Amino acid sequence: MKEREVRYYDSFTDDFEYTANQDFELPENYKWIRNGFFAKILSALIYAAALLFSSIYCKFFLHMKVTGRKNLKKVKGGYFIFANHTQPLGDVFIPALCAFPKRIYTLVGTANYGIPVIGKLLTYLGALPIVNTVNGLKQLNKAMEYRLKHGHPVTIYPEAHVWEYYTQIRPFNSTSFKFPAKLNFPSFAMTVTYKKSKLFKKPVMEVFVDGPFYPCKNSLKENAEYLNTEIFSVMTKRSKNSNFEYIKYKKKPMTD
Repeated sequence: MKEREVRYYDSFTDDFEYTANQDFELPENYKWIRNGFFAKILSALIYAAALLFSSIYCKFFLHMKVTGRKNLKKVKGGYFIFANHTQPLGDVFIPALCAFPKRIYTLVGTANYGIPVIGKLLTYLGALPIVNTVNGLKQLNKAMEYRLKHGHPVTIYPEAHVWEYYTQIRPFNSTSFKFPAKLNFPSFAMTVTYKKSKLFKKPVMEVFVDGPFYPCKNSLKENAEYLNTEIFSVMTKRSKNSNFEYIKYKKKPMTD
């Protein structure tokens, strides 16, 4: 019997996925919101094609089941989705299928824009780049607020890096939760879990959706910390539904 893959890490912030152009930087004139007629048509066609592909991929490759999708119906307008980051490709599609018929927008690292072909399509698929500059964060906030006010969900992966098939929740800080705290929109926790399959080599996936969680009437910092604590807690609890490690992750041994 073939042994499972083992990946060794130094810290929970290690990155196991690298793009073709890891140091790619967005141009200064990047257009965050494209409202032109042809841009809207192209975006609608690309997003529809991605949804069709994702429904096939998630059903037949990831064997996905969703529990708690009805919770998303409790919010009529826009909201945030915070999810664990365990699928290089699937994480593009899972929130989109859960939130359908609403169209989602997702925070992504700028390195993804350097991927040949796919990088050019990210804007039309609803990607919102994470730019670590004062002006970039200002533009990101404006773009998120615009999408949320138009009833769209925004997906954030607070763990930052993909750990494929990882079955626990990696620690994350309250930085990502400043967005719902500042913009005052509800948040949901989306936890991907993995269970041993009786039919397939790879595990079956069950996605749990919990919420909504609302900011308290406190300071921005207190609200962000509150949401961080609540969502991390429920995701950690849900992660215990996993019972199969398709890929094992081990801490690198200490060396002298």
